[in-house]
Amino acid sequence: MTTITTKDGAKIFYKDWGTGPVVTFSHGWPLNSDAWDPQMLFLVHHGYRCVAVDRRGHGRSSQSFVNNNMDGYADDLAAVVEALDLKDATMIGHSTGGGEVARYIGRHGTSRVKKAVLLAAVPPIMLKSETNPEGLPIDVFDGLRQGVAGDASQFYKDLAIPFYGANRPGAKVSQGILDQFWLWSMQAGRHNAYESIKAFSETDFSEDLKKFDVPTLVLHGEDDQIVPVHDSARKSARLIKGAKEIYYPGAPHGLSATHTDRVNADLLAFIQS
Repeated sequence: MTTITTKDGAKIFYKDWGTGPVVTFSHGWPLNSDAWDPQMLFLVHHGYRCVAVDRRGHGRSSQSFVNNNMDGYADDLAAVVEALDLKDATMIGHSTGGGEVARYIGRHGTSRVKKAVLLAAVPPIMLKSETNPEGLPIDVFDGLRQGVAGDASQFYKDLAIPFYGANRPGAKVSQGILDQFWLWSMQAGRHNAYESIKAFSETDFSEDLKKFDVPTLVLHGEDDQIVPVHDSARKSARLIKGAKEIYYPGAPHGLSATHTDRVNADLLAFIQS
């Protein structure tokens, strides 16, 4: 397997496909880089080099007991970027991966970044508080923690349904799409998946977003039941100077799987712009 070893000893798995201008991919919770395969294959066929990372504790990366937080995730991404000497990269992050991209830019700058894409991403902050009254209550995230700590297998099967909008009238979501969510989720370490909930829900990315100085696309489904569009994408776009916004009516959180062709076309158009 292709891996790098971080300073704290974690082994981070990555895929490196194709040649050409670089595009990196950061996946959502609790999945792994396989979730990006349709986008990677599409972009490779259009002349791009695609690099995707399994977050620590997820997929084929080692199940580190420490640094399961956004600083750790961003530093792991930076370690891969530096090990491969990637330059002028378009960084794409979905959900928690969007937070990873935001924190990467906040901590490591944009010297190696040409553009950024936040796809159904968690920034600026998900948790409801006095300063973020529109956020989701802590009970929502405590429920996720209970699911991961309990019958995780059934929890992931149940979570896949709203993730892909399969509970909506007229939804056409294949059993295969639901099954792959369970398969990828079960590869995540129990401790890592549990710790990651705090990371994606309580981290405030506002200052990170203000540091974006590259062209940025904010893309989100308007029927996202996991990361509500009004709490995330619209707020993030206001914090990123000159951000381009695209919203899909009726689209769910896992829109890269349910609206693959449209997402692929929009990503390619933005990268080429």
